[in-house]
Amino acid sequence: MRQRRYTRNQSQPFTATSDRVIPLGDGLAAIPERLLLAHARGEVLFIAGAGVSKPAGLPDFRKLVLDVYAQLDSAVHLVIDKIPHDAHNQWQPNLSGLNHQQCAEVRRFVRKDFDVVLGMLERRMDDVPHARSRVRTAIANELRKKGVKPAPIHRALMQLADRGGALTIATTNFDFLLEETSRKSNPKVQSYAHGGIPRPSRKEDFAGVLHIHGSLAPDPARISDLIVTDRDFGEYYLRRRVVPDFIYDAARLFNIVLVGYSANDPPMRYLLNAVAADGTRFDDLKERFAFVAWDSEPDHVELQDWYGRGITPIPYSDAKSHAALCRTLERWAILSAHNVNKVRIDAVFKRIVRNSRKSVNDSERDLVDHLARRADNNERVRLAKLASQSGADMEWLDAIMSIINENSTEPHQ
Repeated sequence: MRQRRYTRNQSQPFTATSDRVIPLGDGLAAIPERLLLAHARGEVLFIAGAGVSKPAGLPDFRKLVLDVYAQLDSAVHLVIDKIPHDAHNQWQPNLSGLNHQQCAEVRRFVRKDFDVVLGMLERRMDDVPHARSRVRTAIANELRKKGVKPAPIHRALMQLADRGGALTIATTNFDFLLEETSRKSNPKVQSYAHGGIPRPSRKEDFAGVLHIHGSLAPDPARISDLIVTDRDFGEYYLRRRVVPDFIYDAARLFNIVLVGYSANDPPMRYLLNAVAADGTRFDDLKERFAFVAWDSEPDHVELQDWYGRGITPIPYSDAKSHAALCRTLERWAILSAHNVNKVRIDAVFKRIVRNSRKSVNDSERDLVDHLARRADNNERVRLAKLASQSGADMEWLDAIMSIINENSTEPHQ
């Protein structure tokens, strides 16, 4: 059977589908089939970053730092607001008029050490960091903007978070936009943060929106315990090890998929460090994936950089404010094995097989094969019958029968 191939993470064992990718549509990301099959088994945990909430009007980490300085230190803000997104370590901003502490913060900003910048600012402003410091109050003010509503990507992620009996998603964001997409669901989706997060397991009680860096209390009068500064990351990742222990346990049970992060985001660095060392010593950790934006064709050297950090990249175009990412997740949600509205999946299947197998494009042919491959034998027989009723040619039926007869190691066989 024809297979499409791409560069595989060499640490992964080879299987019949280990190097096959499934394009979900024109202009959308191609998803490794082993990830799609793991999702169908309920073995995927998404972790959402700040990029997920940008379409709703909330800032990413860099913009949050800018906004905090706009509130607290206009002199530094005038300097860092002029620094380009792609500035490198050798960038020389105009530091005239700033004191030594402010200059150090600007230099850290250029290096994109945003957690360190906020920690330095907090120590300068408040001396002893505390939950109601001016920095944390400013952060809360920025994140409590009125009129912020969930974006389509939040809805897509919450649909994909369905593991088949339990809805589970982790996030480093402090907002409740993921929960708001499911306000009318029954039962209600629960939220957890810090020590209240249930221990990872494949049971149904491991469910809800898990705020691993804390969540912003809806009531401004309440204290919000957030992981935002270098000191916070040191406390929760190194001293208490709350987050690394959660990530490590989750990585043994689920394929972790990072969405809404850039390569140098501080949360990304800490998350990767939480499992990277263990990944070289233990063979029971699942493969980790990240959706990675590119402004042109992916650079294979950069792809290998991701692999070297223990992450399998899933490239997509960042054009039109990362529209391809949202559309990919929406399409995946529609085609998910956990989609209760299987009529939509059948409609896609019938639309494709009404054409001859030779006449459709690669992505449609791969998709039909995947729908058959992820199913159990009873579902495959049903699909074969559905294809026959739709007037499919014998090549479609032969392909489905070939999958039924495969000596596959995939589940449901």
